[in-house]
Amino acid sequence: MKNKILEKSKELFLNLGFKSVTMDEIATSLGVSKKTIYKYFKNKTELVDAVTHFMFDTICFGIDHICELEMNPIDELFSIKKLVMENLKDEKSSPQYQLQKYYPKIYSSLKQKQFHVMQNFVIKNLKKGIEIGLYRTDIDLQFISRIYFNGMVSIKDKDLFPLNDYSMKTLMNYYLEYHLRGICSEKGKQQLEKQLKLK
Repeated sequence: MKNKILEKSKELFLNLGFKSVTMDEIATSLGVSKKTIYKYFKNKTELVDAVTHFMFDTICFGIDHICELEMNPIDELFSIKKLVMENLKDEKSSPQYQLQKYYPKIYSSLKQKQFHVMQNFVIKNLKKGIEIGLYRTDIDLQFISRIYFNGMVSIKDKDLFPLNDYSMKTLMNYYLEYHLRGICSEKGKQQLEKQLKLK
């Protein structure tokens, strides 16, 4: 039951926003009483915390699986972008913005976890890309990995990028291309062009 609550809450939060969804709505969607939800989560804040970490763990598991496939670093980034988009359902309600505004402690803790995971992954991706000649050899790994993370967070800021002007899918596509054009060698650019044609 706990997993069902997490799945349904995730779906509602992503579509309608963390602030907008009530415990009553979650209970109704599941066809259970509110009391059933409170058996597992003592309040909405606890549920929001569990859902965000559940989403984070699901995406991390998917990223680990993609990394095990040993594809080239450019294809790897595009596969991960696809996985993230599938899990975040285009973020219609700008959940990151709502999380930051209404649940700042949860947002801050999650951001720290995301940073550490992404930092490790991006540095591995960069090293592999340099090794096989897809990325330039003169890039600063720490700088690129940090700026990449910062950009990923920033494109989800709905004041900077209003959802009416840009869908999350468009932003992710633009940002990934922007990132790769900055670090790719000539050989890497050819691989990037192949990926862009598949979009």
